[in-house]
Amino acid sequence: MRVTTPDAIPQAPAQLEEALAEGRHGDMAWMEQNRDRRADPRVLWPQVRSVVMLGASYAPASDPLASLSRRDRGSISVYARSRDYHDVLKGKLKLIAGRLAASGGADVKVFVDTAPVMEKPLAAAAGLGWQGKHSVLVSREHGSWLFLGAIFTTAELPPDTPGEDHCGSCTRCMAVCPTDAFPRPYQLDARRCVSYLTIEHKGPIPRELRAGVGNRVFGCDDCLAVCPWNKFAEAGREAKLQAREDLDALPLADLARLDDAAFRARFAGTPVKRTGRDRFVRNVLVAIGNSGSPDLAASAEALLDDASALVRGAAVWAVSRLSPPDRLSRLRAARMTVESDPDVLAEWSAEP
Repeated sequence: MRVTTPDAIPQAPAQLEEALAEGRHGDMAWMEQNRDRRADPRVLWPQVRSVVMLGASYAPASDPLASLSRRDRGSISVYARSRDYHDVLKGKLKLIAGRLAASGGADVKVFVDTAPVMEKPLAAAAGLGWQGKHSVLVSREHGSWLFLGAIFTTAELPPDTPGEDHCGSCTRCMAVCPTDAFPRPYQLDARRCVSYLTIEHKGPIPRELRAGVGNRVFGCDDCLAVCPWNKFAEAGREAKLQAREDLDALPLADLARLDDAAFRARFAGTPVKRTGRDRFVRNVLVAIGNSGSPDLAASAEALLDDASALVRGAAVWAVSRLSPPDRLSRLRAARMTVESDPDVLAEWSAEP
């Protein structure tokens, strides 16, 4: 836990405007809304005098990239394999904020990724770490595995020393990205990021990026996992959230069979649930298409009649990647006569 002042990120407004102007936020329209409050804590709450930043480790106990080689399994990002961090971190922040208010009579507000607050620049200003070339906060003690939360308070607290950049010449995080989502160091183009594509993006995943998604069905840990500073993350492991073992390397065939009720039950209490069944199964079908396993073609075919056009379109792509040409030709001829959605029709018309 570290403290900074609300005026500690003067560079944030210009950086935010540049990212929005270049469209690097994709279709996350909420980033455009209230941009003045997002860039300056004093606009969000004029009474704020200090910002307390909290970091909670979620360092994995094993290599999070090991499941990427198991192409018939779905890989879920480390942060989503445990209880939703919004709930866990907000509880801890409310406890600290309550003590702060009780001891000095100050007013407090608690934020965990649900308000226009730029947590990463504020955390760097408070000395929790620095924003690495992958744009994520890096800690010398916890590596790239930190959840962040903020307490705004009217109390005048002594600020901590800002974090110093220790990335040096290292570019491992940029080089490992499967979809080349870093146009420049310290900048992320969400439109190419697997985490954005599999979690935030509501439409079909662009065809040219699907192969890069691999078997990642929710999020991506590649740029985090290769950070050299992770070697010191052992010290913070006692603070990490407990990961669910049943969410590691899940069979794609099982995931493809999830209806809405089964999806909600399977991922209850985790961040995965917020994405919704249709987007999640879209991701599963992209992973099936990337699996190279003809045995999974039947799992994709079963979803060609799904109620969701988003799912049907992804099923077409998966089928086209795994089915023999004669089988694909018969399916195309039969389905194009009954399909009405333009995006799904475009998938049938596209080259495999």
